[in-house]
Amino acid sequence: VNTSSTGSTTSNKVRTNLTIRVKKVDFDPESLQVRISGPNVEESKFVKLGAFHTLTLELGRNFSIEKECWDQIFLDRIEEACNLERGAEIAAIVMQTGLAHLCLVTGSITVTKARIDVTIPKKRTGSSNHAKALKKFYEAVYQAVLRHVDFGQIKCVLCGSPGYVKDDFFKYMMEECVKRDDRPIIENKKKFVLCKASSGHKHALEDIFSDASVVERMTETKLAKEVHALNSFMRMIDTHPDKAYYGYNHVAKANEELAIECLLITDELFRSSDLATRKKYVALVESVRENGGKTFMFSSLHVSGQQLNQLSGIAAILRYPLPDLEQLELDAAEYENESSSDSDSDDNANMNDGGMERVHEDMFDMGL
Repeated sequence: VNTSSTGSTTSNKVRTNLTIRVKKVDFDPESLQVRISGPNVEESKFVKLGAFHTLTLELGRNFSIEKECWDQIFLDRIEEACNLERGAEIAAIVMQTGLAHLCLVTGSITVTKARIDVTIPKKRTGSSNHAKALKKFYEAVYQAVLRHVDFGQIKCVLCGSPGYVKDDFFKYMMEECVKRDDRPIIENKKKFVLCKASSGHKHALEDIFSDASVVERMTETKLAKEVHALNSFMRMIDTHPDKAYYGYNHVAKANEELAIECLLITDELFRSSDLATRKKYVALVESVRENGGKTFMFSSLHVSGQQLNQLSGIAAILRYPLPDLEQLELDAAEYENESSSDSDSDDNANMNDGGMERVHEDMFDMGL
């Protein structure tokens, strides 16, 4: 900003590169933007040293990241994010009468692209308001599918609801796409999968992803492998609890026994503000991989990741059953106590034997 002698000001925009030490990170899942803020560490004629700035990172903008230590976990995630073939693989519609959510499910996040909420009046004899409102609702969902679903990239579209809402919508969509000659839907109608869901809210995606027939249709996607691993773990807790462990202490102990076949962990644990905590989980993941185990990293922005977070965020499926690790620790402690007590008794016995010998020697010297 330049100020003239008369007091008027003029301003102009200048493009410059900033180097900041990141103090805060905010992610907006709706706009897919990352906002970072921190002090400037390289002084220039436009920006003072130490001045705080907030930058927005988005698609199409070049930036560089410097870290003192790059763990293999983060390098793998960067490579995955830079793979152009990794994108939104699944579209999901959960609906009930008057309410629907259209979500795009990528390998690392579930994004709500549209929320449709239409008031549906009750059926009344001689009134067509119910049918008109229902048609308006289906039309809004239909337009959302056309607007947000890229069938060139999406491998399947999951449509779930309680009752017959999904069937009525699918019938309406097929009739309308033929009337309007909407080629994207006509040519990809085989990608639509009808399934059951408890409601039209986003959390109903759990019901869809737990359906075995749905998982079969998603076999080629990364999410399907994660969901299959989580469902296997949940079943294992009921059927073979000695082969399913969760919580860091129990999982780390199982890893020491080389017993982990599959490790399930959420990315939230790697974003801890405590460096020692982050390194602890990174070391565990690398150790499991070195021992031949598989690792599945769940996004905390997925329904499956949120479900795993309820179990401490880390779990493991074992190659072979282990008895209760707490019992093992108790047995080990008891064994140590017994060993120490045996050594104490031996010492006492040795002391007693030595004392008796000294008594006999004293009596011999006294002539007794």
